[in-house]
Amino acid sequence: MTPMELAEALRTTGSVREFRAEEVDDAVVARVLDTARFAPNGGNRQPWRVVLVKDGAVRRSLRELYLPGWYEYLAIAGAGLTPWAPVTDRDAEARAAANAPKLAATAADGPGAFAEHLDEAPVLLVVFADLRQLAAVDRDVPGYTMVGGASVYPFVWSILLAAREEGLRGVLTTMVVRREAEVRRLLHAPPELNVAAVVALGRPASAPQRLRRAPVEQFATVDACDGRPLAAPPARVARAR
Repeated sequence: MTPMELAEALRTTGSVREFRAEEVDDAVVARVLDTARFAPNGGNRQPWRVVLVKDGAVRRSLRELYLPGWYEYLAIAGAGLTPWAPVTDRDAEARAAANAPKLAATAADGPGAFAEHLDEAPVLLVVFADLRQLAAVDRDVPGYTMVGGASVYPFVWSILLAAREEGLRGVLTTMVVRREAEVRRLLHAPPELNVAAVVALGRPASAPQRLRRAPVEQFATVDACDGRPLAAPPARVARAR
């Protein structure tokens, strides 16, 4: 595979959920993880643990744990809410989530998409975070916390970037965290390991080349949250290869 410019990789590594029906050798997965392990993390404690799920029965069980949360997500989003946002209308969210069984029944009558076929992804990785190794500086702060993920999610993102070097694409999903205790039991995980993500990888059926994102001036300001917008950068000029 021809080496890719870093900026190009960052601008084109979108989520891919449809894969060709091609097996991916364990050696390829090992190479991906061998590159991803150099991700930045607090104190170089590398607080991640990865389970490559290959057994068909375990894969199907993982899919069944994934689906209920997925239908709740669709139901809540369908009501115009951000699913499970820390700041939201909890009553409206509960009313919307009550429609999840209807969505599940409708999905059962159709061919399904990524969620219904999660177990068929060529590569399924479950990434755990070792709570003994996270310097979660916000651990005792009241309110929603997320700082501990800074030592795990760069590793997950590095998996997706490293996969591109192998001709693979994929997606990070956290949906199974809704059923974390059951995922732990399924994969024989000790209590100090928390589920951080599931990563599905494979050779893409198709892949986005142009991703749509908000421009810099919409999310970056100077000196304060209500400061002036940071000016947009000049248009990029493609480098000669």
